[in-house]
Amino acid sequence: MQNVKLKPVQAAVMLACLCISGLAQADNGAVTTQDVSVLGQGATRETETLTQADLQIEAAGTNPLKALEILPGVQFDSSDPWGNYEWSEQITIRGFNQNQLGFTLDGIPLGDMSYGNNNGLSIGRAIAPENISTVSVAQGTGALGTASTSNLGGTVEFTSSDPRAKAGVETMLTGGDSSTGRVFLRVDTGTFSQGNTTAKAYFSYSNDSTDKWKGWGSQKQQLWNGKLVFNVGNSSKISLFGDISHRDETDYADLSLQSAALLGFGFDNYAPNWNRAVNAANGVYTGGVQNLPDPLDAAYYLGRGLRDDELTGLTGDFRLSDSVQFKAVLYTHHNRGEGQWYTPYTPSSTSVPISVRTTEYGIRREGINASVTWQANDVNTVAGGLWLEHNVHDLARRFYAINGPVDTDYYLTNPFYTQFQQQFVIDTRQLWAQDTLSLLNDRLTLVIGAKSPDVTISSTNYVGNLAAGSISSSGFLPQASMNYQIDRHNEVFATVAENQRAFQPGISGPFSATQTTFNSIAPGLKPETSIEEDLGVRTHQKNLEASFDLYNVDFKNRLLTISQCAGIVGCANALANVGSVNTKGMEAAVRWLPVDHFSVMNSLTYNNSQYQSDYNNGGTLVATAGKTVVDAPKWMYALRFGYEKDGFFGDLTGKYTGSRYITYLNDAQVPSFWVWDLSAGYKQDHLGPVQDFRIQLNVVNLLNKDYFSSLGTNGYVASDPTGAYYTLQAGAPRMAFLTLSGRY
Repeated sequence: MQNVKLKPVQAAVMLACLCISGLAQADNGAVTTQDVSVLGQGATRETETLTQADLQIEAAGTNPLKALEILPGVQFDSSDPWGNYEWSEQITIRGFNQNQLGFTLDGIPLGDMSYGNNNGLSIGRAIAPENISTVSVAQGTGALGTASTSNLGGTVEFTSSDPRAKAGVETMLTGGDSSTGRVFLRVDTGTFSQGNTTAKAYFSYSNDSTDKWKGWGSQKQQLWNGKLVFNVGNSSKISLFGDISHRDETDYADLSLQSAALLGFGFDNYAPNWNRAVNAANGVYTGGVQNLPDPLDAAYYLGRGLRDDELTGLTGDFRLSDSVQFKAVLYTHHNRGEGQWYTPYTPSSTSVPISVRTTEYGIRREGINASVTWQANDVNTVAGGLWLEHNVHDLARRFYAINGPVDTDYYLTNPFYTQFQQQFVIDTRQLWAQDTLSLLNDRLTLVIGAKSPDVTISSTNYVGNLAAGSISSSGFLPQASMNYQIDRHNEVFATVAENQRAFQPGISGPFSATQTTFNSIAPGLKPETSIEEDLGVRTHQKNLEASFDLYNVDFKNRLLTISQCAGIVGCANALANVGSVNTKGMEAAVRWLPVDHFSVMNSLTYNNSQYQSDYNNGGTLVATAGKTVVDAPKWMYALRFGYEKDGFFGDLTGKYTGSRYITYLNDAQVPSFWVWDLSAGYKQDHLGPVQDFRIQLNVVNLLNKDYFSSLGTNGYVASDPTGAYYTLQAGAPRMAFLTLSGRY
């Protein structure tokens, strides 16, 4: 495996040279039509926005989160080339993992989008990427009105596109390696008018299917989206969005450092070799697995994830007067999910030494997210809002008997054993208010406000020894931010904000402990909190945008779920407050158009996240103070070269990720790596009867490098000096895909 290291001084000099050369030529080049990103001009916080044009650079069907990794502070990992395999899908921002971030779609909360989500769903199941208009990321602190109670760190906001004004049919066909096939179809009605009211709608369908790039099995998804928009005059808009998703994915085997070194990155689960899986369950190993210290966990017969979702959102945006704007979204979300694992730890009730263990999920939530904005005078713009959500979350762990090799791509029934079954009722209320002040002839913008979340979780335990009861988290979280326009090209921004993550239900929260443990820890538990400070500058020239940001984050009351058995086995956990984390860092980004038809995008990130406290695990001191946070590379660098002329286009993107620790004591780590992706093709606005014709080739991992992508898929352990713990995923090899699209 190649271990490429980017020297910090070299990276900083490279970025500085680009800034200087771009400024020197700022008035000499022409701006091309290619939008790479918008670096937050005028914003009072660190933020960037990607458009549909940016998403199109990626292979068709790619998770829009993957497109964000070109931006500073953002790290995205997955073991499939599109970032859609949810067991391995991970995004971290400034050292905060996905469970500590917030995500919304058109103001609808998506929860933390984790694999075992209790209050949302992955963006890949909520909307097709072709139907997304923009993706905005706030690396430090999101807006006060963001409907999230998990955003200790940053937020990501997705906005769906409106139906087109002109009727038409859009088709997109994709094929490629690993028997990949994808169909996307969208029908727009065009605009209908009646008096001062107009209406337009679209309906889309996508079908994705691909074999795994290693091992056996497939990844499949069907997704239906629809949106209806009414405009009443120039002041009011009502829209209805709907989503139906069915996802069926086959797991890739988790790796350890030892297993990857001995068996290679291409090693995977045993399916369809049933006999080998049975032999392994009986302690007979072949193919080098026998040389591992824990061969039983090297692979299993099969794993699978099933998810079905229905999401609706009704949004009203009304101008009540010249100075008052009201907006509200009513939403519902229903989910059914099942994660399957063919476990050798629990034999079937038959003579087969393997059973299918499931984790079964259910979500039924309804909510409203509403806000009012009042332009009080030339100085003050006052805004406030309310978010209410009622959520019933079901969670169970069950075991099903099998008689031989089966492909369980369906929901199972009639278990022979239920390990635990819980139901959680989660009621969320969040109020917020802010005043935006425009001073010094609108050169200085101050935003001062606060939010007050209140989340209550009530648990009922039906089967097993996990906890029942109730726990609440609330707080008063102020923030202040500013933007000062030095001149029409340059600005300074700063933010100070307090954030909080509410307690979580499910297999990683306080209710995953035994009743006795919960009763002892619940009265003293405090929710995780963070205080973030940002200071940055931006410049916006004719052919150059650049930003530079320094930040400090103090993270307190870090709650650590301490597993009492192997991560894959599953048993009651212990939950402990393990102290605080301090993060200091720097982010820089440059978008440069040096000459006609060429663009360059750079981002550089330095992030130093360190544990500030030791903690005890069953009486054993774990000396984590001063250690680096797991899965938090200190250095990241992203580079993209773009070209577009006479319909021909191409983008070459490289991402460097520094080494990352996989234990709290920092005695095991994965090495740094570069990954390069290529996108190239031809497009025309009109080609005969076809509009927006486009043919595009994407090659991911162009240099075919072996590397570890996602970390912590089975959580983290304090120490693993021999590299035996299975919690890593291999990145996808070089793969190519061709897409043909157009509108009629």
